[in-house]
Amino acid sequence: MSLLEGKRALIVGVASNRSIAYGIAQAMRREGADLAFTYQNDKLRGRVEKFAAELGSDITVPCDVSSDSEIQKVFEHLKDHWDHFDILIHSVAFAPREQLEGAYLDSVTREGFLMAHEISSYSFTALAGAARSMMQGRQGAMLTLSYIGAVRAMPNYNVMGVAKASLEANVRYMASDLGPEGIRVNAISAGPIRTLAASGIKGLRGFLSHVEEVSPLRRNVTTGEVGNVAAFLCSDFASAVTGEITYVDCGYSTVGAT
Repeated sequence: MSLLEGKRALIVGVASNRSIAYGIAQAMRREGADLAFTYQNDKLRGRVEKFAAELGSDITVPCDVSSDSEIQKVFEHLKDHWDHFDILIHSVAFAPREQLEGAYLDSVTREGFLMAHEISSYSFTALAGAARSMMQGRQGAMLTLSYIGAVRAMPNYNVMGVAKASLEANVRYMASDLGPEGIRVNAISAGPIRTLAASGIKGLRGFLSHVEEVSPLRRNVTTGEVGNVAAFLCSDFASAVTGEITYVDCGYSTVGAT
């Protein structure tokens, strides 16, 4: 039997077939899950509908995570197809590009700080609150994506690192709240991957080379490998794992001086 046979997963944040969210969707479909997807706006609708079809799904719903009403409507639409679901994947992060260049104090603004936290951290809370009624009693699992910049200062990551730190705290508080309802909450902190989102971070190419040189496995992680861990964490094989930040980075986070 496949890891996720009989389970239903909502994937929030697919924007490219090179994205981590797409890698997670591929792994979950391979392991037997039925999938649904959100798209941010009409510009991305056709692309996400194509991805959904490739992965055996015809369920796509709009969701601008900066709007509480749109988040609520996601689950109203979802009820037209499913009476319940088991897995929520949150793969959403954003900060204005100018916030991700140069020194932190030189670039950060009040508006950029608030936007990074709203989109990258609070949106997970908002989605979870709206989803919980459809996930109760299902041994449900919620999963988000973090990065080592949440716990260490990284060049050009700036306010996004602070937002990811907030997201990781979110995971712990949400796990505590939702545990009595049988819902687990975890995060994956993936190593750097050349995704559309990561392309906005200056110096990415150099950092990818650095990870290849110093990580214990001497290479970078792939979206498929992140997807495999996501499938495990959202399966019943991880039924006692919650509130955790799991590093999937070829061991880079374990290395000190090299």
